[in-house]
Amino acid sequence: MQWTLVIPLKPLNRAKSRLSQTVGDALRPGLALAFAEDTVTAALACPAVADVAVVTDDGIAGPRLAALGARIVADEPRAGLNAALAHAAAVVRSARPETPIAALNADLPALRPGELARVLRAAAQFPRAFLADSAAVGTTLLAAAPGRALLPAFGPDSRMRHRASGAVELSLEAVESVRRDVDTGDDLRAALALGVGPRTAAAAARLPLPRG
Repeated sequence: MQWTLVIPLKPLNRAKSRLSQTVGDALRPGLALAFAEDTVTAALACPAVADVAVVTDDGIAGPRLAALGARIVADEPRAGLNAALAHAAAVVRSARPETPIAALNADLPALRPGELARVLRAAAQFPRAFLADSAAVGTTLLAAAPGRALLPAFGPDSRMRHRASGAVELSLEAVESVRRDVDTGDDLRAALALGVGPRTAAAAARLPLPRG
């Protein structure tokens, strides 16, 4: 089974706002773009992934991610993350109604294709399934089988919200790169310790980021 991944990305001037205290507003947009580029590159390298659709209206990120091989879907609802994901899923399904779909965070700079493949294989056993983030509060991946609506419920406490929606929580070991999203300076340090992609590594090398 090969999946279509839907990856949401805010306009870069608003993305990763919680990192401002660590890296400053001047460097934050470039870092958010680097996260997305490394996430898309790793996702496209995953043998379980047929294609990637990025839902974004950002004029810089869109062309950069398209150059990597992603399809760009405009955020026509402009009504927040979940509306953007539902819209992108509908666009994908209009062309390929039998494809399994997974929403994947754009801030997984340490993503490993093999670990992503393990998560998607596990998700394929259920109508809807999700993977919690490293903090066990949020969600980094939400999957829906062919014919099943994605029903995204990202945002605060999304782990509990996705469980309440009937999605099965995946309990997997050794998939930390799929769980390690980056919202704070501590998250970024943890991702760097895990090993990030080349664009994030290059961007992080220019940051005033304490390593202690």
